[in-house]
Amino acid sequence: MRHWPLTELSITTPRLVLRYPSLDDLDALGDRATEGIHEEGEMPFLVPWSAADPGERARSTLQYHFRTWGALTANDWSVEFAVVFEGQVVGTQGIMGTDFAVTREVKTGSWLGRRFHGQGIGTEMRRAVLHLAFAGLEARYAVSEAFEDNHSSLAVTRKVGYQEDGITMHDRQGKPVATRRFRMAHEDWKEQPGFEIHNLGPCLPLLGLGPA
Repeated sequence: MRHWPLTELSITTPRLVLRYPSLDDLDALGDRATEGIHEEGEMPFLVPWSAADPGERARSTLQYHFRTWGALTANDWSVEFAVVFEGQVVGTQGIMGTDFAVTREVKTGSWLGRRFHGQGIGTEMRRAVLHLAFAGLEARYAVSEAFEDNHSSLAVTRKVGYQEDGITMHDRQGKPVATRRFRMAHEDWKEQPGFEIHNLGPCLPLLGLGPA
């Protein structure tokens, strides 16, 4: 698609492919959402979409991606990748920027199908978008945030080298819960071997980094 070059953007790692999702990829993500993302009784998301019935989880997954596609501007963008492991879509990894050309700060967010937890995939896909942020987009900072009881996300964040950056209080399903904020500066990022970005150049104007 000449007018939407993000469709050709991808990141490869030793085990994963992160690619801008096709409609088939979105259908597979809907399947992962139907199967489950976290254990019963947990809620890692501020908007509790994963508590809905399986069919609604699948539909809301597709609708979320459609909304991010339609809402993208050079000053406020979110790029959500489908994460592929051993030929199967296993989750999604996003990177977001607001006024990025000025702030040079990105935020990340992700989820992974529950049956793929515990294999190091979450860590590798986070490192992939950090590679995009720092090596590809020349970001100064990457930030992340997770609820205090989201131990797997916090473990990934600490493992890849973020530093704690305070807390924020939220209303989560009627109860006050804190999220922990984290920040990584470019100089603290450690490049990993075997990570490559593909077809980024034509996408830069869509992200505010070149003439439209």
